[in-house]
Amino acid sequence: MPIARRPNKVRAGEFAHPPGSDRSFAAFLEALPDVLVARDFRRVVDAIVSAARGETRRAVVLLLGGHVVKTGLSPVLIELMRRRIVTHLAMNGSAAIHDYEIARFGATSEDVAAGLRDGTFGMAEETGRGLNEAFVAGRRAGQGMGEAIAAALEAARDLTHPELSLLLQARRLGVGATVHAALGAEIVHQHPAADGAAIGETSLRDFRRLAAALPDLQDGGVVLNVGSAVIMPEVFLKALTVARNLGQGRPTGFTTCDLDMTRHYRPRMNVVRRPVESGGEGYEITGHHEIMVPMLAWAVLEAFREEVG
Repeated sequence: MPIARRPNKVRAGEFAHPPGSDRSFAAFLEALPDVLVARDFRRVVDAIVSAARGETRRAVVLLLGGHVVKTGLSPVLIELMRRRIVTHLAMNGSAAIHDYEIARFGATSEDVAAGLRDGTFGMAEETGRGLNEAFVAGRRAGQGMGEAIAAALEAARDLTHPELSLLLQARRLGVGATVHAALGAEIVHQHPAADGAAIGETSLRDFRRLAAALPDLQDGGVVLNVGSAVIMPEVFLKALTVARNLGQGRPTGFTTCDLDMTRHYRPRMNVVRRPVESGGEGYEITGHHEIMVPMLAWAVLEAFREEVG
């Protein structure tokens, strides 16, 4: 068979470009090869920009694990909320704990191995008491867990870095923010003040609020799962089921993407594959959060900068 008739997966025009006279971030993105995950990256960026643009704006839902917060990525995610690109923020309990500690104390992420040896892991009094008191107050006030934590931070007088709290800034920006607890999986459940009824009720309210946010994914929305291997993929799948049960099979036709350092079963099945079988696209981008998340955020914001310019 002549090579001219052979199908080829890669063409010379899709190759990367070396640095030229233009050293801007936009030029860097343009210089990436148009193959494999570099192509997928562009498609995810385009999907987010399309969802957030113009009169037909659709939901951009961000699912977070704790590693994303403790690796210092909150400022770029807050900017995406400030620009009205991210429309709903949903996180597991670990992310909420790191977010709370950064806001109050300016530091987080203890040495688990050292603390486990002597039984001090997760036993910080201020974190355990402060969050559990927030859950109890939130239950009484009819709040979800995310709202309860944000309200407690808003009322606190001793915050070290309120500008770095995803939950507090979401509250101030009017962006939906929910926290999805797994009883026994988080350090604050070790504290004597832990109240199962308060944890369960506030987290259940947030599950329903997440489900209520998903219909806006229809025909063009985006779901990003960043750094949660189990909890958020499971929560998202159930919330999507509720939304479709009440919405005659909708939402469909949206984009999903899992960004993580390693591949896991639940994100692949519950985020990337199953939700888009009725229409849409799913992507996996593997890499360290502290590199990939800023790249994604910068790429999205660069598109809007060019639009304004």
